[in-house]
Amino acid sequence: VQLVESGGGLVQAGGSLRLSCAASGFTFDDYAIGWFRQAPGKEHEGVSCISSSDSSTIYADSVKGRFTISVDNAKRTVYLQMNSLKSEDTAVYYCAAEALEGDTIATIFPHFPQAWSDFGSRGQGTQVTVSS
Repeated sequence: VQLVESGGGLVQAGGSLRLSCAASGFTFDDYAIGWFRQAPGKEHEGVSCISSSDSSTIYADSVKGRFTISVDNAKRTVYLQMNSLKSEDTAVYYCAAEALEGDTIATIFPHFPQAWSDFGSRGQGTQVTVSS
């Protein structure tokens, strides 16, 4: 399993960024792909998660209405559109993958966003810095 994030960078508060997670090395269908972030001195926090099977989604309360996750199965890529960025969104953003084996993301990750340890495959991360 290989996950490669891209799209991070420096943006002013109120601006937008789109992160991409390109997946390879596994079948991709019937997988959960999640976006997590880690700010300095803090634990990994789940941001959003999507099922490649039914495109169902989960969002952390802190990003609802501002971030949108989507999947392009043909390109094996998951996107995270981030709008109305705030300084507190500054972090390293990681994508992660976990097999669903026919189940739903709501069932497998009932405690999302506290789900970092539930995802077995992770990317290297991309830095997002929001200046105020």
